[in-house]
Amino acid sequence: QVQLVESGGGSVQPGGSLRLSCTASGFTFTNYWMHWVRQVPGKRLEWVSTINTSGGYTIYADSVTGRFFISRDNAKNTLYLQMNSLQPEDTAVYYCAADYSGSNYAALNEYDYWGQGIQVTVSS
Repeated sequence: QVQLVESGGGSVQPGGSLRLSCTASGFTFTNYWMHWVRQVPGKRLEWVSTINTSGGYTIYADSVTGRFFISRDNAKNTLYLQMNSLQPEDTAVYYCAADYSGSNYAALNEYDYWGQGIQVTVSS
């Protein structure tokens, strides 16, 4: 069956770094655009970043541009999110998601598959 499994989350002090991974199985990873989305409890989902099938196109939310970097290793069916200069406002549950069409990265409701999410906490 389809699985997206996030790892690499945890607690870090402000200014620190974390790298999230998302390992995919049960579908043809190379055919899907991939996304990172986050959610603070009680708030709506927030799109963070998107990468196309080859990895040659990436886009970021303004709030993370220059600090977060998305990448993928198609040979390993794995998506990454390198998060640098983390701030308390980055605290959230982070989800990876897969999207076959890639036509509108902002249309979260059109994503095909979602991971279970992983907690990232930034606190001193």
